[in-house]
Amino acid sequence: MRIEHVAIWTNNLEKLKDFYVEFFNGTCGEKYINSKKGFQSYFIKFQDGPRLELMEMYSIPSNKNDIEKQYIGIIHIAFSVGSKVKVDELTERLRSEGYKIVSEPRTTGDGYYESCVLDLDANRVEITI
Repeated sequence: MRIEHVAIWTNNLEKLKDFYVEFFNGTCGEKYINSKKGFQSYFIKFQDGPRLELMEMYSIPSNKNDIEKQYIGIIHIAFSVGSKVKVDELTERLRSEGYKIVSEPRTTGDGYYESCVLDLDANRVEITI
């Protein structure tokens, strides 16, 4: 058994798609549109692991992601980039593009080298070896 995909609601479908394609080397499938429901989505495929489904439907209320608080539920998506140097480089690239870095590159207590950035909707994206 394996995880096939993870889905995220957004109000910024095109920009969020571009974020995951540009910074995490995703390959975007064709846009799915269901005009009757006002629903649109993309599947983003990565070199390994599950796909990411980005979905937009105007009737879905905005999520009040509060980076200062922790809530029960999924807290982040982690991408392995292969080395400490690549973690550092991608973190700096995202910072230079104006994305909020919520934790600087570091070795965690459980031995991971990682940083954490927020995507356009304040979802936490962990960058790790």
